[in-house]
Amino acid sequence: MDIATIIGWLLSIGMVGALIWQQDQMTMFFGTDTAIISIVFVFGGTLAGTMMRYSMGHFISSLGVVARIFGSGAQNPQQLIDEIVDMADVARRSGFLELEKRKISNDFLADGIRQVIDGSKPEVLKQTMLSNMKGIVDRNSASEKVWRSMGDTSPAFGMIGTVIGLVAMMANMDDPKAIGPAMAAALLTTLWGSVLANVFFLPVADKLKFRSNDSKLSLLISIDGVMAIQGGQNPRVIASVLAAYLDPTKASKNDDSRKGDKEAA
Repeated sequence: MDIATIIGWLLSIGMVGALIWQQDQMTMFFGTDTAIISIVFVFGGTLAGTMMRYSMGHFISSLGVVARIFGSGAQNPQQLIDEIVDMADVARRSGFLELEKRKISNDFLADGIRQVIDGSKPEVLKQTMLSNMKGIVDRNSASEKVWRSMGDTSPAFGMIGTVIGLVAMMANMDDPKAIGPAMAAALLTTLWGSVLANVFFLPVADKLKFRSNDSKLSLLISIDGVMAIQGGQNPRVIASVLAAYLDPTKASKNDDSRKGDKEAA
């Protein structure tokens, strides 16, 4: 569970709600026909405007990936490296067939190991894994673009709604007392356009981009790890080479932790 996403959303929604509550105008924001129409106009217009940019299947599948931002994210790179090093040690001692008995943490790595066991040529193995990685990265990037498009479209529809409201207000200037409420109603669409963009659509897009980068890192580690296992490299050498993918500060902490475990043992 991604706690940062949940806390961020709750705080953002809470602060917007608290400010509206403090203004003592809950009915104006939520309880009138104009308020409801403003929300429906911005949300529906955003979906429609974004939908026109993509195919229906692509649009729907991109909406479905929002559940992923609540997950735990990509596998910890250090854990992935440890798993690869362990498999390399098993392969050197007992042969590739022994790896069939192992439960591998992710499908991409498992598929690469299966190809090693099946005796795929190194160049074929690497090209296959690179092609699969490109497909995964492209799909992740496409989903992020859909949500970013909604983040761009939402404020635009908010402004369109405000302009429509202002035009209607200017056409009925006979009653000065009605100008204030009419102006407030006209600005509601701008408010909801900004809220939807900055509290929902753009944060989801940025989170998907962050997850995509994490996923790409794990994919690259898996490719190099599988190729090293197939080449029969020394597990210690594999660990050293793959450690280059890690953040140096995190890598040093992990090294210190492992040293401490060994000393305790």
